[in-house]
Amino acid sequence: MSQHHRAVPTISTIVRRGVAGAALLALAPLASVASAQAPSTQFELRPFVGAYIPTGDQRDLLKDAVLVGGQASWRLVPALALTGTFGWSPSKDRITAGNQTLDIYQYDVGAELRTPSAYDAGIVDFTPFVGLGVGGRTYSYRDLDVGSKTDFDGYGAIGGDIGFGPLALRIEGRDYVSQFKPLTGTGPTKTRNDIGLAAGIGYRF
Repeated sequence: MSQHHRAVPTISTIVRRGVAGAALLALAPLASVASAQAPSTQFELRPFVGAYIPTGDQRDLLKDAVLVGGQASWRLVPALALTGTFGWSPSKDRITAGNQTLDIYQYDVGAELRTPSAYDAGIVDFTPFVGLGVGGRTYSYRDLDVGSKTDFDGYGAIGGDIGFGPLALRIEGRDYVSQFKPLTGTGPTKTRNDIGLAAGIGYRF
């Protein structure tokens, strides 16, 4: 008389199943929200104002400055949006004689991962997000007779939108990592870091 034995799962199998189950549980709410609301694709326009804050070696060259600009977002699904940004900062060169004003133009495009609203009170909701993107930056002296320099950069972003119907107040912080070429003369390309902090009012179409 034969007897069948059930295979006992190994520890590695249990771990793999546990990880897979946890991932499915984590993704299920996001997937259900995205599928349920996918037809409600939206555009958003958002002017903003904030601060440009150089850090590290970048701070040895440039001063803090106001940051102004605008964003346009296309929400593919509620959980994912593409955002294009243009910003301008009138910084000052710390090392060149004459207290030279250096206009910094930032332009980039990135993806934002947005969670379902962390707070929804009917007329008010709060939606946090994280983002990654790439773009370029142009440094242009306002009065000094030298050519502009343009470098490649990338950023990571974190923030949140407080919505009031079609309007939303956005608070956002970005950490930029960029190439940097000497603004006057020649020299090696280096890696620099700076931060952008901004608040803006967006309109959701």
